[in-house]
Amino acid sequence: MIAKISSGQDTAGLVRYLFDTKKAKDHTDPHLVASWDGFAPDPGRTDDLDATKKLLVADLNLHVKQARRLGRAPEKHTWHCSIRAATTDRHLSDEEWADIARRVVAATGIAPEGDPDGCRWVAVRHAPDHIHIAATKVRADLSTARHWNDYLTADRELAAIEKEYGLFQVVRGDRTAAKRPTRAEQEKARRAGHDKPARERLRTTVRTTVAAATSTAEFIHLLNHTDGVLVEVVYSPSGDVRGCKFASQDTTTADKEPVWFSGSELAPDLSFPRIQERLESIEPQPTNQPGRRRPNPWHQATAAADRIPHHLDQTDDEASQAHLAAFGEALDALPLLAPQTLRPQLREAASAFERATRSRIRAEHHHARALRGAVRAMVREPAPRDGATLAMLLDAAILVVIAAARWHQLHRHDQQITAAHQTLLHLQAAYDHAAAAPLAALAQRRPPQQAVDRHIRHLRQAVPGHAEQIIEDPAFGVLTAALTEAEAAGHAPERLLQQAAGQRALDDADSPARVLTWRIQRLSARPAPSARARAARARSRAQSPQAPVHATATLTVLQQPQARRH
Repeated sequence: MIAKISSGQDTAGLVRYLFDTKKAKDHTDPHLVASWDGFAPDPGRTDDLDATKKLLVADLNLHVKQARRLGRAPEKHTWHCSIRAATTDRHLSDEEWADIARRVVAATGIAPEGDPDGCRWVAVRHAPDHIHIAATKVRADLSTARHWNDYLTADRELAAIEKEYGLFQVVRGDRTAAKRPTRAEQEKARRAGHDKPARERLRTTVRTTVAAATSTAEFIHLLNHTDGVLVEVVYSPSGDVRGCKFASQDTTTADKEPVWFSGSELAPDLSFPRIQERLESIEPQPTNQPGRRRPNPWHQATAAADRIPHHLDQTDDEASQAHLAAFGEALDALPLLAPQTLRPQLREAASAFERATRSRIRAEHHHARALRGAVRAMVREPAPRDGATLAMLLDAAILVVIAAARWHQLHRHDQQITAAHQTLLHLQAAYDHAAAAPLAALAQRRPPQQAVDRHIRHLRQAVPGHAEQIIEDPAFGVLTAALTEAEAAGHAPERLLQQAAGQRALDDADSPARVLTWRIQRLSARPAPSARARAARARSRAQSPQAPVHATATLTVLQQPQARRH
C-alpha cells in the first residue's frame, strides 16, 4: 500500500472532489466507509447530494471556525491522505478499509486512539482499490494536530497492515536514497536532448570523481577540468574549504544563473564533509623501490573485494557499511578503465549499486582503506591489456553483491536489496563478456590426464567439502590449466588451492571452478618461493606431521608479518 499526503485550505473543494463522479473517471461509487464518530453525513448515500456535502463540510470545519475566531487556526487546515492497494491485491471490503483508515489517522496523530479531542475526519471510498481520508487539523480542544513526519508514520503503519492482511509488501526506503529529479527537471533535460536530468548526470560525475581522487584538493581540481561541469567552492572565514556546489553548463542561459546543487542535494553521501571523510580513509600505495616489485593494484583490489563477504558476516555493522561504500567507489571507477564494449553495463551496475552503498548505519570508513587505495592506484596506471585481470575483479565483485544483498536483507533494507539484485544482472553480463576470451584460451591449454589426476588429488585434500562439485563443474578443465601453469612457474598447486579456497565465498559461487581459477591466476602472479623457502617449509612440515593443514589457517599465517627478533 502507498500513501500520499498533502495539506490545503479548502475543505469544501476537497469534499467536492471526493464525491465528484463527472470529471474523475475512477469515482464510480463514492461513499463514506468511516468517520471520526461514525455518524458523519454521507453524500454518497443520499438523494440530496449538494445539501449533504454542505452538511459534511460544516461538520468537518466546526473546530476550524472556532479556532479562527481566536486567531489560532492554521492557514492550511485540511489534511488529505490517499491510500492505494497494489494491483495484485484482493479487493478489500468497506469494513477492512474503515479499519485501515482508523489505524492511519491514529498513527499519524490526526486522531490518536482513545483521544476524545482528536481531529474530525472521514474516509471516502470511490473505487475498489483505494480510499481517501479527509480531515481538518484543528482538534476539539482547538489546538493544531501534531502530525509531524506523518508520511513516515503512515508508511510504517501500512507496512504492518500489509503483513496482517496478507497484501503485497511494498519495497520501502529508509530516507537515504538520492533525491529524484522533478518532472520539470526531466522535461528540461528532454528538451535539451539529454537522456538524464542535470541532477542525475552531476551525481554520476561527482561519484566517479570521488572514486578517482586522493584528496579534496584533487577532487576539486578534477571537477574543475571536467567538461560540462561548473564548480563553486565555498570558503570559511579562515580560508578553509567549507563546501562545494555543482552545476551543469547546459543549465546556464544568457540571462539566468546556472542551477546549482550542493553535494547533499545530489546524494546524502556526497556532502562535502562526507566526501572529506572518505578521501581521508585511503591507504597510501607503496612507491617503486629498486629491486622490489610493486604490487599490482588490480590484484590488490580483487583481494580486498574477496574479503568483503567475510567482513559482511561479522557483527560490526559500521565496518560492513564502510566496505560497501568503498566497493561502490570501485564500481564507479571501473567504467573509466574497462574496454569500451563493457562500459555501458558497468555504468549501469555502478548506478544501480549506488543505492546499496547507503543505509541509516553510519560507515566507519577507515575499515576499507585498502580497497580505496587500490582503486586510486588502478586509475593512475594503464588499464591491463588482458581480459583476465578485469574478469578476476568482476568475478569477485559478483560475490560481493550477493553478500551485500544478504546483508541488507538481514537489516531489512528493502530498496538496497532491490538495488543489489539489479546490479547483479549488469555485473554478470559484463563478466560473461570479459571472461569469454581468457577462459577460452585457458581451456585450449588443458594439461595431460596425468596432471589432471594429480590436481584432483590436491583438490580433494585442499577443499574436501567442494571437491566433487568442482570436478563436475564445466570449468574444471580451465582450473587444471591454471594450476599447471602455476606449477610450471614454481608454485605448489596444493598450497595455491589452500590459499584460494581460504579466501571465502565458494558457497555463493555459481561456478566454484571459475572462482578458484581467477584466484589461482592472481596468486600465481606473485613471485614463486625460492628453493630455500620451499626447503624450510618442508622441514617445518616434517617437524609437525600431525598438525592438520586448514586453508583458512594457512591464509591467516601467510598474511601476518613475520615477528622480528631483538
